[in-house]
Formats: sequence, structure tokens, C-alpha cells
Amino acid sequence: MHVGWFGWTALVVAVIVMLVIDLVLFGRKSEDNSINARTAMLWSVVWAAVGVAFAGVVWMLDSHVAAQEYLTGFLIEKMLSLDNLFVFAMIFMYFKVPTTLQRRVIFWGIVGAIVLRGIFIFAGAALLDAFHWMVYIFGAFLIYTAFKMLKDDDNDIEPDQTLPMRLLRKVIPVTNEYDGERFFIRRDGVRHATPLVAAFVMVAAFDALFALDSIPAIFAVTRDTFVVASANAMSLLGMTALYFLLVDMMGRFKYLNVGLAIVLAFVGVKMMIVDIYHMPTWISLIVIVVVLGLTIWYSLAKTKEQTAASGGATDGG
Repeated sequence: MHVGWFGWTALVVAVIVMLVIDLVLFGRKSEDNSINARTAMLWSVVWAAVGVAFAGVVWMLDSHVAAQEYLTGFLIEKMLSLDNLFVFAMIFMYFKVPTTLQRRVIFWGIVGAIVLRGIFIFAGAALLDAFHWMVYIFGAFLIYTAFKMLKDDDNDIEPDQTLPMRLLRKVIPVTNEYDGERFFIRRDGVRHATPLVAAFVMVAAFDALFALDSIPAIFAVTRDTFVVASANAMSLLGMTALYFLLVDMMGRFKYLNVGLAIVLAFVGVKMMIVDIYHMPTWISLIVIVVVLGLTIWYSLAKTKEQTAASGGATDGG
């Protein structure tokens, strides 16, 4: 799609405006600075609708094929972003980030993710244009990521042992206490970082890691940089609301990582056989919707069974 500088400018301006709306309107400070589930659900639906509706813009600018590619990419990126949120929850628990401060860290993490993904998108597009064989590297990486997603447990992550945290502690001392919304404080004349900085550094580090997974995944759907960039940006809008909606439901999505792994493996294989068979976008869209839909349904059904069983055991006891 050749949208020219005007199209790119319009996309950037639109994303900035929507980020400001997200920052200013969502979760406006109440007396206790809290965000309830109803508000989070409303805003999650609104941003998801905005993301889906943008397919109409892509259709008008190009074609229904480009719109299908956008919707497929948007769905992949939106679902992969759920994995980010689960890891963010683990980071916040580890650093004991107060609920009232989590929104601020997530929001700026999303801003950083959009910038990082923009860099990765143009770098990836340049590599694929210059070196076609890189498509096999990207595909193999997605299959490897799918295997790791099935094998690894996010609960095994120890933030303090990661490279970003070790580097941060070498640059500046980190306290164990919060001081309101401040990122830095002074103690005995020495500047210290609060745990809020540590949480933000970890969120940014994982944003970069997740971008390495998601960008190759969407390049398996389309090589159009405008479609890739818009699908990524739209999928990240509303992540703050989605986080607060999912944070109390995480135990119900026990098998989500299985569905995400299957999707990544699928797009990885699709990428590696592109020179043999070019799979229509609508088939990819159906496969992704069915796999993720079944995964979510199975997770919820199993959670319901376990809740009923433990309830029956309690009654029997």
C-alpha cells in the first residue's frame, strides 16, 4: 500500500491523539484513584472496536485484501499482547507496585512499545526486502518461540536476576520503598531510584522481547509496512484497560499460552512455505480465530469445573 507521507502523518497523529485520550479519560482519578472492572471492560470494548473499525480505513485506502491482512495482523498482535499483560502482572507483584501506580507504568510502557515496534518494523521490512532468505529465519524463530512458550513458565522469572535489573543497579542505587509517584529520591545527598523505575525498566525490557516475537508473526501475514505498523499501534491501544480487566481473571486463562503457541507455530510454518504455497489471508484469519476461541473456551470450562469440584469438596468436608 502506497499511502505516502500524508497517510503516515495521519496515522501518527491519530495514534498520538488516541494515546492522549487513553491517558486523560480512562481511569480518571477517583477519590481512591481506583479503576473498577466495569470501566476497564467498557474501555477495552471501545478500543477493540476502534481497532476493528480501522480496517475500513485500510479498505478505503487500498482494498479488501489489505483490510483482511490488517484484521488478521490486528488479531494476532492483540492476542499476543495478552501474554505481555500476564508478565506485567508478575512484575508488579514482584516489585509490590501499588495498584494506583500500575496504570502509569503500563501506559508509558505502551508508548515505549510503539516506538520500539516502529523501529523493528522498518528494520524487518528492510531485511526482508534485501534478503528474501530472512523469511526462513523469521519463520524458524516463531516456531522456536512457540516451543519455548509451551515449555517455559513465566513464574520462573526472577526480575532481580535479569540483565536489565543488573545494569540498572550498576547505574543507580534502587530503594525498596515507594515515595508516592516519584521515580527518583535523594537519600543522604545520593540520588536513588524507587521500585517504580525498576518496574518500568522491566516492562520496557519485556516490551522489546515481545516485539521480537510479534513483528515476525505479522510479517508472515503481510509485507506492507503501513498495514503492519497500523495493526501494531491499534493493538496496543487500550492495553491499560485490558490489563485491569484481566488482572482478576488470569487464573481462568490457564491454557491461553497453548493457543498462542499454536498460532505462532502456524504463522511460522506459513512463513517458511511461502515460496511453495501462499496461504490466503482469510484462511489465516479463520485458523487464528478458531484456535484462540477454542483455547479461551476450554480454559474457562476447565476453570468452571475446578471451581465446582473444589466447592463440592468443601461442602463435603
